[in-house]
Formats: sequence, structure tokens, C-alpha cells
Amino acid sequence: MAINGRTKKKDIPEGLWLRCPGCEEMVFRKAVEENLHVCSECGYHFRVGARQRIAMLADADTFEEYLPNLMSPDPLAFTDRKSYIERLTDAQRQTNLYDAAIVGRAYVKGRPLVLGAMDAGFIMGSMGSVVGEKVTMAAERATTLRLPLVLCCASGGARMMEGILSLAQMAKTSAALSRFSQAGGLYVVVMTHPTTAGVLASFGSLGDIILAEPGAMIGFTGPRVIKQTMKQELPEGFQTADFMLEHGFVDRIVPRRDLRSEVASLLDYCTS
Repeated sequence: MAINGRTKKKDIPEGLWLRCPGCEEMVFRKAVEENLHVCSECGYHFRVGARQRIAMLADADTFEEYLPNLMSPDPLAFTDRKSYIERLTDAQRQTNLYDAAIVGRAYVKGRPLVLGAMDAGFIMGSMGSVVGEKVTMAAERATTLRLPLVLCCASGGARMMEGILSLAQMAKTSAALSRFSQAGGLYVVVMTHPTTAGVLASFGSLGDIILAEPGAMIGFTGPRVIKQTMKQELPEGFQTADFMLEHGFVDRIVPRRDLRSEVASLLDYCTS
């Protein structure tokens, strides 16, 4: 219903619009979704979940998931404000995932590979024993099948609720990727926002080729902690994808709309 040519606020359906964190403009939600969750005004890349990421990269109906029902047994019976089991249950309900990573065999533009993605919405994409097991299996299956491996990282680091068992995944995944490399495998990492801490310090940094999405935060820990530890001023934007590219840590920044084609081209170039 319109009054004096203006639409009443209550006539506007909820959730049609959202504010872009990049340009702070109100943007039409459906238009953002149709643009692969990228703001058409400024190019800001919104976070996407692991299943969305897989759907954006893999050919339709080709993804065969490994260990789809694997869940943490809460090995430390951890509790702070709430139990770890409660946190897992909440995260599973919110993301429709059993844990923060999914991996499996797929095709990207007809090229076979082992593909994985992390979900920052699942306890900040933290790496516990399940994530470590899935990444390790992905590397082992890629080794056995002699297929390239592509992992899309999005993580706040190790999962403190699993203590040393979480930290052990850094060594476990790195060892599996070392064996994959020795077998001649191609490993491509895609760093998305954010890629930090234990994931960055292990399988996130071991790629033969490291790609990053525009605007991704990439760093081991927060700038305040680094500044307090080093006792010196830090370069402006030192944890951005652009800074990492400039200093040789990232090989290329690839917009989301181009990522599928970029991965296919890399597989052709490096495995032919």
C-alpha cells in the first residue's frame, strides 16, 4: 500500500536488502546471491558456506563426499559457558554440517580432482580432530587416485575445546600432504576470509599454488597480539590478500566469478 507515492515500511518484506560491509550501501539480497555473494557496487566478497563453495566450483551432481557423517566425540568433555556438545549441536543446526569441513571427489569443468572446503560459520571454521581427519583423508585419497587436490580454507584456527588433539592436526595434515607431494601430487590452496592461525600454519600454507579471494584476511593471529609481542608498529593492511600477494606469500588473487575457470586452467597447465 502506498501513501503519497511512498511505500509503507511494513509492506516491504523482511530480508530483501542487506548492508554491504565493504561500501556500506544497501544492496538487494537476491542480486548479491545471483552474483555469487559478491557486492555488485564495490566487489566485496561475502562469506559463503562450505556447501555453497563446493556448488560454485564443482560440476553439477559430481561431488562425492568422504566421511559425510563424521562427528567429534567430545574427547575432553570440555565445558566453559556451555558444553562442547551443545556448541557442536548449535553449529550443526545453523550450518547443516556435521563439522567445519567437507571433502570429496568431484569434477571442475570436466577435470577430476579431490575438492574440499571449510565453513567459517561452524565454530569459526576451527580445526578439530574431524577437520584434521577429513583433510588428511582428502590428501590420502588424492594420492591413491593420483588426482589433484584443491582445498578452500576459511578458519579461525585450532579448536580450543579439543586442546592438544586439535593442535596435533597441524602435524597430521602436514604429514599427509608431504606424502602427497612426494608422490608428485598437485595441491592448490584457495585462501578465503579469514584464513588464520593453525590452518594457516599447516595445510593452508603448503599449496604448490596459493590463490586468495579479494579482501581475504590472512594471518597467524590478530594485529594487536602481534604488535604487543613484537613491540613495533606494523605495516598498514599487512594481513590482507593484497599485502600477501605483494610480498610473495600468495600467487594470485582471483575474484570469485573467475575461480572455477582459474582452477580448471591450473589443473590443465600443471597436470598435462
